[in-house]
Amino acid sequence: MATGIPGRRLLVGLVVVLLFAVVPGVVVPTLICRQSDPELPDLGEVSAFSLTDETGQPFTEQALRGHATIVSFVFTRCDLICPVTSMRMENIQEKTFDAAGRVKLLSFTVDPDYDTPERLTAYAKRYHANPTQWRFVTGPVDKVRSVIEGPFMTSMLREADRPGGIPNIAHAGYFLLLDPQLHIRGKYETEDVKRLDEMIHDARFLARTMN
Repeated sequence: MATGIPGRRLLVGLVVVLLFAVVPGVVVPTLICRQSDPELPDLGEVSAFSLTDETGQPFTEQALRGHATIVSFVFTRCDLICPVTSMRMENIQEKTFDAAGRVKLLSFTVDPDYDTPERLTAYAKRYHANPTQWRFVTGPVDKVRSVIEGPFMTSMLREADRPGGIPNIAHAGYFLLLDPQLHIRGKYETEDVKRLDEMIHDARFLARTMN
């Protein structure tokens, strides 16, 4: 009479088959898709400044130390690129909520004469900004201009007003990424969703490796 395969041998055989059939299909794609550490440029260092945040409190470059910071440029009366930029920033906030202590967000107004702390507070609420992670900055025009047109390399030139008196201020439609030592390590276009995902990865990398 033929004897059957013992239960233990059968179980071991099934496990071996499972390992060879399933594990490579999971592990190999994971290893292939894992993003490598980025090689980020150094686009310059942010110098000392003293401005005002949305709560009316002083805000200096020291608030940017010790973590990665994603920076945008907006103004509250803008109805063209700024709403898109701020919606993107809100999405970035959602994607980095688990790293809120290591990846911060910062929006500079390019219309500081009009954008008082009170107006920035209202704007922040519109985009559900978490004040522990996402801050807004204004201040005297000359001081704001020296920061924005200096190390941040963008414009806040006011051109002829649009119909209805809406100001037309030429400014950047990109995000900048700062490392924990206040060096600018990348520029990412607002409309490039793939690049924005890369920016989040780069920010996490900087926060993890430079503290």
